[in-house]
Amino acid sequence: MSVTSQAVPSAPTLAWSISFRVLLALYLIIPACVLLQWCDAGLWNGYLKTHLPSSPNHFLLFQILFGTPHIIASALILVTNAEYRRQYRRHVGGLTLVLLVVFGVGSVFIPYRVFYVFVAAWTVFHVLKQQHGLARGVCKLPTWAFYLLLGLSVMTGLLVYIGIFLKNSLGVQETEWLKHLAGSGCVALFCTGLLCQRMLTTALGKWFLWANILLVISSFYFYVQDYYFFAILVPRLVHDATAYIFYVTHDHNKHAVQPQNTLYRWANSLHIPIILVLPVLSFTLAFVLQAYGDTMVTLATRYLFDVQLNKAVTIGVLGYLALLHYYSEALTWRQGSPYRQFIAFTK
Repeated sequence: MSVTSQAVPSAPTLAWSISFRVLLALYLIIPACVLLQWCDAGLWNGYLKTHLPSSPNHFLLFQILFGTPHIIASALILVTNAEYRRQYRRHVGGLTLVLLVVFGVGSVFIPYRVFYVFVAAWTVFHVLKQQHGLARGVCKLPTWAFYLLLGLSVMTGLLVYIGIFLKNSLGVQETEWLKHLAGSGCVALFCTGLLCQRMLTTALGKWFLWANILLVISSFYFYVQDYYFFAILVPRLVHDATAYIFYVTHDHNKHAVQPQNTLYRWANSLHIPIILVLPVLSFTLAFVLQAYGDTMVTLATRYLFDVQLNKAVTIGVLGYLALLHYYSEALTWRQGSPYRQFIAFTK
């Protein structure tokens, strides 16, 4: 997402605007988690460290609350609006074909770790590109500075991600190298922040600059302290909540005066507030798919075809939607896109 200025519809059409200060407030999760970790280490004898899952993705509630709902919400916006489907159908079709080839045919020749690092890199890039893209409109950094910050953030974030999710398959020496490399990335990122800060003229810009830098550094800190849950929670919460603010604002501004698609016409006839439609539907679908999707597909395929498919939903369907989300968001929210005409910003 980018927040550079562009022409938008008339004021009455855009009933809501997105506040940069509200987006910045989401980063308060960083000091909140640091405080929890200090209390746990100093007062609670590591209770949280012991009882929180070593990998957040092993925690069903985490999957239902973070990641999956905003991916489903993104897909709902794309498929329920006819004009969006028409504009982006070739992109969606092309990506689908590429994924079928890469993960279908390619899985025979390409090692699992290569696939994992590829998806991990795309995930980290997607998360951090969104946050740095938002900050770019406030900070107004030169292009080289923006990409330097983004590159260092993605590199460091990827090392942390790999260190957490592949920790059981890494040797002691490999783990140490990852930590040293990620630590060096944090130092480089911090020094780059000091350089870039001198180019900024507004306090809000400086806050956004350091908020994004601390997003990465805090994840590294939690990683080396073995608080993996917090290391993933911090960027996930900031990213997902930011995306949801955009999605709900978009749908309110698009459908408030006159519902533009079947979903919102149904909601209007049932007197359901616009603000609730997308969150309720996406969280409900996330819960059903994560909790029962694999079981339902396994039972159906076993009964109909005498074949058992394992994790067809959590890996197949949701994995596809995640990759589609990473790709489509780079197109649908860019400057001049039809999505962006329903978004306005305030400080």
